[in-house]
Amino acid sequence: MSGYLLDTNIALVALAEPNRLSPAARAAIIAGPNILSVVSYWEVMLKSMKGKLQVGDPRLWWRDALGELAAVPLMLRPDHVAELHSLPGIHQDPFDRALIAQAAVEDLEIVTIDLTIPRYASARVRVVS
Repeated sequence: MSGYLLDTNIALVALAEPNRLSPAARAAIIAGPNILSVVSYWEVMLKSMKGKLQVGDPRLWWRDALGELAAVPLMLRPDHVAELHSLPGIHQDPFDRALIAQAAVEDLEIVTIDLTIPRYASARVRVVS
């Protein structure tokens, strides 16, 4: 697989405030292909249910995000979970770590505005920020 795995924050910003995207992130999203992980859907759902994130109905957010970002969904698989073991312990955000693992396994570039994710950059994890 090749393309751009959009982290949760970049998907939220691209949909709500696209002018905040860096030129590199904007170019990646325009170029595609874009992939949106079910991990991001899970994160948005949980944060929305806790009142930490306002996206309206998070079930509709997922469908709308896929359409508006011209993205295809990526399911979480056992080989993605196994890859977590190989990641350095830079931080403990389980959603970010799962997305980074998926990017490594699927040979995708991860697009982010997160300041910590670029610290994972390596031969196996390519980051656009």
